[in-house]
Amino acid sequence: MKLGLVLGYSGAGMKLDIELVKEAESLGFSSVWTSEAYGSDAISPAAWVLAQTSRIDVGTAIIQIPARTPACAAMTAMTLHALSGGRFILGVGPSGPQVVEGWHGVPYGKPLARTREYIAIVRKVLARQEPLTHDGEHYQIPYRGPGASGLGKPLKSIMHGDPRLRIYTATIAPKGIETGAEVADGMFPFIMNPERFDLMEAPLKAGFAKAGGGKGLDRFAICPFVQVRLEADLAKARIGVKEHLALYIGGMGAREKNFYNDQAKRLGYEGAAADIQNHFLAGRRAEAVAAVPDKLVDEVALVGPKERIVERMARWKAAAAKRHVDTLLMAGGTRESLRVLAEAAL
Repeated sequence: MKLGLVLGYSGAGMKLDIELVKEAESLGFSSVWTSEAYGSDAISPAAWVLAQTSRIDVGTAIIQIPARTPACAAMTAMTLHALSGGRFILGVGPSGPQVVEGWHGVPYGKPLARTREYIAIVRKVLARQEPLTHDGEHYQIPYRGPGASGLGKPLKSIMHGDPRLRIYTATIAPKGIETGAEVADGMFPFIMNPERFDLMEAPLKAGFAKAGGGKGLDRFAICPFVQVRLEADLAKARIGVKEHLALYIGGMGAREKNFYNDQAKRLGYEGAAADIQNHFLAGRRAEAVAAVPDKLVDEVALVGPKERIVERMARWKAAAAKRHVDTLLMAGGTRESLRVLAEAAL
């Protein structure tokens, strides 16, 4: 099983632990991933890491689709891919309505349709078979709508991109998984239990069937985010993951539209998901954290002393043997936990 390192996005300040990245590279980690929310962007740190490494792949997990035009994303991806000798992976996602409309100031629209159009346009730019045109619900190239000058014309990229550049999507809900399986080369599951592939199997098969050409798990990388907390005290190790899960299940979205809350329910935690959200939205953060079940933490994360993490890595390795997991993306890593995972993945 391959391993990746998630760097995440900034807090109030921005800095990267490049020595941690170099440690991951030296230990044989296959990839490192940057992110964005509504602070630091994902592209700048990806370029920074690519410039200071030589072997490890670097990707975005993810850039927000509404934040950039698809042509801009293609230009950026082509540039980083070329400068790094083919080590860049473009990870994209629709984000959520609170960020899209509240931060970027654009309509959320239909996220799956937008994702499909976005990736199709990026691939057209990379293929460079003809001048770029697209007539969709979300994107019209050349633009002919309100305010258009009428002077726009189809253009072909000056730069020759690599059509083999990998594109991954952020996916949680079944329809998102289906869309990713159809149009992308891989996906980032969030809050994944490696023993519950049944939750993804049907939408993956449906997406592969739409893609055609015999596409299947052998041509699709499933790369789950997995929180890792190496700590002798198991209860203390779980707390860090509980805080993370409480934030997403409880507060990353409105009450009626929280994709992470829905995922917790699909995993069998309907009651806990409701309790976490109720506490979180009422400002009771400590109670929201306390409402996260130990069992959920143990199913979706790797926590505790070294021996326990090594033991529980067997679940992820078994999933990898079935191609249910391609790369385990380690979040919350330290130098010591990097070494533990590298040893356990053998």
